[in-house]
Amino acid sequence: MYEYHLLEIMAIGFALALAFGFITHRLGLSSIVGYLFAGFLIGPFSPGFVADYNIAHQLSEAGVILLMFGVGLHFKLDDLMAVKGIAVPGAIAQSTAATICGIIAGMSLGLDLKSSIILGIGLSVAGTAVLLKVLNDNNSANTVHGHAAVGWLVVEDIFTVMVLVVLPLFPALFDAGGASAPDTFTIIKAVFLALLRIAILWALVMGVGGKLVPLILAKVAKTRSQELFTLTVLVIAFATAVTAALIFQASFALGAFLGGMVVGKSKVSHQAAADLLPLRDSFTVLFFLSVGMLFAPKYLLEYPLLIAACLIIVLVIKPLSAMIIVAVLGYSPRTALTVAAGLSQVGEFSFILAQEAKRLNLVNDAVYNVIIVCAIISISLNPSLFKRVPKYEKFLKTKKKIWRAMTSAAKKRGRACNKNQDLTNNLLPAKERLKEKTAIVVGYGPAGKDIVRALIEHNVTPVVIEMNIDTVNALSGQGEFAIYGDSTKKSILTAAGIESADYLIITVPSLTVTSDTAVLAASMNPNTRILARARFLQSKEYLKQIGVTAIAFEEEEVSKSLVSLLLDDLENQRMLAAAAEIVKDNN
Repeated sequence: MYEYHLLEIMAIGFALALAFGFITHRLGLSSIVGYLFAGFLIGPFSPGFVADYNIAHQLSEAGVILLMFGVGLHFKLDDLMAVKGIAVPGAIAQSTAATICGIIAGMSLGLDLKSSIILGIGLSVAGTAVLLKVLNDNNSANTVHGHAAVGWLVVEDIFTVMVLVVLPLFPALFDAGGASAPDTFTIIKAVFLALLRIAILWALVMGVGGKLVPLILAKVAKTRSQELFTLTVLVIAFATAVTAALIFQASFALGAFLGGMVVGKSKVSHQAAADLLPLRDSFTVLFFLSVGMLFAPKYLLEYPLLIAACLIIVLVIKPLSAMIIVAVLGYSPRTALTVAAGLSQVGEFSFILAQEAKRLNLVNDAVYNVIIVCAIISISLNPSLFKRVPKYEKFLKTKKKIWRAMTSAAKKRGRACNKNQDLTNNLLPAKERLKEKTAIVVGYGPAGKDIVRALIEHNVTPVVIEMNIDTVNALSGQGEFAIYGDSTKKSILTAAGIESADYLIITVPSLTVTSDTAVLAASMNPNTRILARARFLQSKEYLKQIGVTAIAFEEEEVSKSLVSLLLDDLENQRMLAAAAEIVKDNN
């Protein structure tokens, strides 16, 4: 059978990926499902032509490098710190629970310990790309619930990177000296040497690279050559990846991740991300194609029980454990449901893990294909599961015992946070209520911070209502007036002082929160001027009818900003042309 090589792989593979990616997108599924199916069609387990897997795999490694570089590029410690109270303990507990369940399922159904561990870890990690897509599709990326889910995935990403570091040690850990497991000293020595190599790599990349890379990027940026700048970013990505693999015996993924973090700290990181995005997306498609090529349908018939058990872990145990963890940590049911829905899938990092484990001969084809099957099914179902989060919340409210259990920790934590505040009276002390103006600010994201700063500058006392309890504690520690709670609740608005507030400023993008808060506030204090943020102009009449005084539309503001930028640039060009004419005339 003739094997299609590089150009054929790219031409036929991209064409099929485009076709099936478009079809799955129109069906409301993730495009990743289409890419995997396209890979299956050019793989050895489907009729027709067969692509050269070795070449496809090498191309896919470039996709892994660019994917991990992109993760590092956008990775910010500050983003994690903002939701550390939920993301760090939650991700650790949930990943541990899912991994243990995977190990039990694997060993119960005939797998050895190594394969079961890889299976469990692979099932425990959700895909960042899938999560971000469903959050953006449901306008939840900039909500407190979305931030919690993204922070959770950041911790899981770090966990996956660490697993990739330790993965080459698995053969020694299980097979040293021909025994079933090495002695304790061998294990400690192997782990210590691996961590030492990673520490040296981290120090070199983040220390030396942290100083040199920004200088290099700044120098190249001054040439104003787009080609040279893009080439520089690619050199950094691939050089760090190859250095990590060849010299420090780490993975390509870890090296690329560290390189991305270094570039992410530079002043030109946004341009680097913009240049990298098309290349990353293209090569990531090749990665999913290569994964799909190894899918063998026969494993559906050979391992039905193992696949069923793994799907139960991904679609039932993972979301339920996440919900319980979030609820116990004292966060709202909506946050619990958002995180649970976002984590009920297996994504790109599980593929990377499975592929690396297969390369090291740690797992057989069965484990690899079980992870792929679980990924295809869970990714297909994830968008519809996420859209039903509001329905799930309404259903849970009808189950009083369950709802009470889910909200008890959040209420307790809220009372502890607001322990010095009487919820039956105005949050502000009497002397503050006598000031000329007060304003309630709902949400303390980037927009909320700017609003609070402007209010203070104009001698208006702000009171912040925020659903992120860590933010509330931080603001209270700084001497600011802040309250933890849902702005759609009467008791929370009362505590914030709505009855005497001059302004209510809603900075969150959710139309539901905005409308419910505005209606309640208008009924409690008709004299309060309500300023709100909204995404789309089509909601203007509705918001006006429910009492919103003024609205900042994201669509409109972007349009105004772009027009302003265009006019400024046209004027600058006109002035430069006029100056050039004057110089020409003088000469």
